[in-house]
Amino acid sequence: MSERVSESEFKLDEPEIKKKLETVGIELNPEKRSATFVQVDQDTFNAASFTESVEIMSIRDAMEKYEWVEDYFWKLIKREQDVFTKEADSEDVNGYFIRSLPGKKVEIPVEACLYLRKAGSRQKVHNIIIAEEGSELNIISGCTSHPGVTSGMHIGISEFFVKKNAKLTFTMIHSWESDIEVRPRSAALVEENGVFISNYVLMNPVKLVQMYPTAYVKKNGTAIFSSIIVALENSVVDSGSRAILEEEGASAEIVSRTISKGGDIIARGHIVGSAPDVRGHLECRGLMLDEKGMIHAIPELEARYPNVDLSHEAAIGKIAEEEIFYLQSRGLTRDEATAAIIRGFLELDIKGIPDVLKREIDKAVSMVEGDLF
Repeated sequence: MSERVSESEFKLDEPEIKKKLETVGIELNPEKRSATFVQVDQDTFNAASFTESVEIMSIRDAMEKYEWVEDYFWKLIKREQDVFTKEADSEDVNGYFIRSLPGKKVEIPVEACLYLRKAGSRQKVHNIIIAEEGSELNIISGCTSHPGVTSGMHIGISEFFVKKNAKLTFTMIHSWESDIEVRPRSAALVEENGVFISNYVLMNPVKLVQMYPTAYVKKNGTAIFSSIIVALENSVVDSGSRAILEEEGASAEIVSRTISKGGDIIARGHIVGSAPDVRGHLECRGLMLDEKGMIHAIPELEARYPNVDLSHEAAIGKIAEEEIFYLQSRGLTRDEATAAIIRGFLELDIKGIPDVLKREIDKAVSMVEGDLF
């Protein structure tokens, strides 16, 4: 069994900790969540399911309970991919195992929190998420650090398996500190008629985020990636999404909204069409709010078959003065007008996301919006 952090070591009712968790969508309320998992540094703090339709436990416990979990480990991501995957391939790695049972549809979100408590530590995580055939699973994954812990590294390996006719919505919300490095490594396999929706939100200071999740999409499957990223001064965010459309009828959509407030952003997107009748669209929009920092958009479309439909659009700019002037003429101050424009820019119409999850994303964005702007 995995080692557990006791309540005497980690107290959720401390106001600063509670606020940290709330900013990444973690409530620990069985009335609002179908299951909960909290990992503190390398150890499990809490793992509980409130419905028979969802299994949740540490990856250590899952490996002991089910021999077949080994078949999913390092299946989509190579151990030797880079120095960070090599580091995560260690005996002390932990993480979560989340599985929706065949045919079960669970709209109430599962929540999983990866919490960095010790300054200077390197949190190594390997997650396995499975939406079994015909099931529906919604997950909020909140990653954050302890108040006052400004240095450290989070290395997160996540492998998603969306079985035939299943739907998995995964929302990752990050809230770190100014000198923390974050290195997620994620991949998803979307089987026939499956739907994988991945949402990412980052609006707090961070030293570095570097990630490029990939979805491998089979016949008539769908992958949708949406991201909201704000890079503050001294932050570097190198983020993107890739969809490989491997079989007939597969589709993908990649949409990002990025704001530089003095930080550097590399916004990547890559769609590969390698089968007949596949469709893909990539949209990247950036907003510069400061003379410092930069946004570098890199949209890529790759056709490996003649009968594909791939498109992209990218735009980077600043807030138009005429928009501010119009809102001021309606009675808003300049600051209020600017905030309203930014809120509108950050709104994403994420296709297929449940209303309850959309409300959670909106709440997480609004909680930090006032501090940023």
